[in-house]
Amino acid sequence: MHLPSDECFQVFLNVKNHNHVPPLVMTDLFEDIKDGVMLLALLEVLSGQKLPCEQGKKLKRIHWVANIGTALKFLEGRKIKLVNINSTDIVDGRPSIVLGLVWTIILYFQIEELTSSLPALHTVSSSTSSLDSSTSSTEITSPPVKKKTLPPLQGGARKALLRWVQQTATKSLGLEVRDFGPSWRTGLAFFAVINALRPNLVDMERVWGRPNRENLHEAFLLAETELGIPQLLEPEDVDVEKPDEKSVMTYVAQFLKHLPERKQSGSEGQLQVEVTGCLGLDSLSEQRKSLRELRMWLDQLERDAIQAQETEGSLAQQYQLFKSLRVQLEMRRKQVEGALQSTQRDGMLTVDQALVKQAWERISKRLLDWHLQLDRSLPAPLDTVGAWLHEAEEALRQEITIQQAHDITASTVHRALEQHKDVLKSLESHQQVFQRIHKDRSVDGVPVPPDQLQDMAERMNFISTSSSIHLAKMEFLENKHHMQAFLSLAESKLKSWIIKYGQQESVELMLHSYIVSSCFFENYEMLFQSLKLSAEAYVSADSSVDEGEMGVRRFMREVVTQWRSLSMEVRSVRSMLEEVLSNWERYTSTVASLQAWLEDAEEALSQPENTKREFFRDLSHWMDQHAAMNDAGNFLIETCDETVSLDLKQQLLILNGRWRDLFLKVKQYAHSDELEKWRKEHLKAIWALKELLDTAEAKLNAPVQVSFLSVRAFLQDVEVRKANCQFNCQM
Repeated sequence: MHLPSDECFQVFLNVKNHNHVPPLVMTDLFEDIKDGVMLLALLEVLSGQKLPCEQGKKLKRIHWVANIGTALKFLEGRKIKLVNINSTDIVDGRPSIVLGLVWTIILYFQIEELTSSLPALHTVSSSTSSLDSSTSSTEITSPPVKKKTLPPLQGGARKALLRWVQQTATKSLGLEVRDFGPSWRTGLAFFAVINALRPNLVDMERVWGRPNRENLHEAFLLAETELGIPQLLEPEDVDVEKPDEKSVMTYVAQFLKHLPERKQSGSEGQLQVEVTGCLGLDSLSEQRKSLRELRMWLDQLERDAIQAQETEGSLAQQYQLFKSLRVQLEMRRKQVEGALQSTQRDGMLTVDQALVKQAWERISKRLLDWHLQLDRSLPAPLDTVGAWLHEAEEALRQEITIQQAHDITASTVHRALEQHKDVLKSLESHQQVFQRIHKDRSVDGVPVPPDQLQDMAERMNFISTSSSIHLAKMEFLENKHHMQAFLSLAESKLKSWIIKYGQQESVELMLHSYIVSSCFFENYEMLFQSLKLSAEAYVSADSSVDEGEMGVRRFMREVVTQWRSLSMEVRSVRSMLEEVLSNWERYTSTVASLQAWLEDAEEALSQPENTKREFFRDLSHWMDQHAAMNDAGNFLIETCDETVSLDLKQQLLILNGRWRDLFLKVKQYAHSDELEKWRKEHLKAIWALKELLDTAEAKLNAPVQVSFLSVRAFLQDVEVRKANCQFNCQM
């Protein structure tokens, strides 16, 4: 049984694909989406972009996977998050995955896009600005702070749409709409939305208290006839205990297209004031004021740091001044992080936010440099330990910039990993030196500032406990990006093999390339084992990395799933390429032989009847050859690129024209060789029968010596000849 969203989504897709050229009609959502053609057509209509698409009646499964892959890549390029949606799941028509994909598309291209025009109701998306280098620069005794995740798109769009309904349609009528489910069952909420857009269209007093189905039917019909909103829902889909929320959201969002132009007067002006109030002009002003005050404070802190560095005093006094300023900065960290949450749809910072970020980075770097200077001012060998602590902390803080290409990122991680190993391998020797000095609280009788020494002890302990986790993380990241680079390469290779094909020679080269690349499977096993070992080591060192959507084991499962579907498609490539080559060979051989025979046959038409009959006695064989040529040619037309297909069509057009003209003149000879064979067999049977009858007549006329044995032998002989006669007649 289909879910309501199944039927609703299918109607929605048909409405959108009607705008495609040529229009497309979907009759079964789960079946018609499999080849990816309608999915790509939908994305073209929604986005206005032209997308590459493999089309044709004889497309294989690998072409379907390629089309779905193109659609998913396009969506990922729009920063649309696709969770557990793989090409093969769509090709297999898995209902939950198909519905999830279609809902994601509707949510992004329709609901989110339409609700984004409602600034008051649009949930502000947060995007943590990058404080990577600046914030971590003062994180001396604690691990880096984890980044905040973005709020889900669906929550923002849903809240915006629901708030719009409440503020513009239902609130004034005393209707309570809390959701996109049961609140819409009576049909009154639909009438309220229509009434908000076209006040003179609905008599709200008349519809109050009527049966649900009657209201729903009339509301849907009214919206379609008066507002042009397609009827995506059926009354029986909504008049249930728990209507499908996604279907209702999809339908209600269509009303946003009919919003009148907002004006600054009357009720619409009041709505605009409400909108601005929700956003909060006052709050925006307060936010700017807060950012400017924060920047002024950071600038003042930087001036205080410069003045403190120039102040004369002992190392202990200098360290106290440094620590006081650093504590002040750390106390403002959360405030700065919150202030740098982007309120822009594109994730960009405002001018005020950018100035705060720059001020934060400047003071953070100044304090870090000052700290290094103070540690290097310690008596030897503690100064060397202090300098090494900064080097080790820098290694632990370092964030790897994710490049667009995974292989480049893997190389970057590898180089960083080797450098970090080199730094951290001296951890034990520096620990021994430091422990001896820490115990004596002095170096050769020279006292060390207690606060500075204690801070160094905490930093040393943090490095000691974090180094193994850090190295395990780096090794996992290197293997992770190696695996992602491999999977990307395998996908690109697969795409290069399942495009429209060229001439026979190019297909042979592709098959050779495929055979050479068969080491993919061995490479995967090798990479996967390395990845598995590093993942286990990472989770063993830090069990927290196995939590949430970015968990290590979750990634491992996704790799296995992706490779399972990818390897299946890669294995099917060979059979596809071999089938294309087989058809090329069959086509070229039949074309060559048929062309030669046609030339001889056209000359034979002018010969005497006996000669023509003899020449065309094997016409049935050439009929088979002609059919084989067309089968192979049509297959190649469907699977080859446009240039090759055009050449094949022209060649077949010429050959089929010559064949048709000839066949009309000689079709009577089509079975002459078979008729001749049957005639000879018939004559042979008649002669055998005549010989049998003559023999039987002679036997019957011959005198018989009467005895029991001779009579029995005679009867047996008659039965044998009778059986022989029946056998020859059947032949």
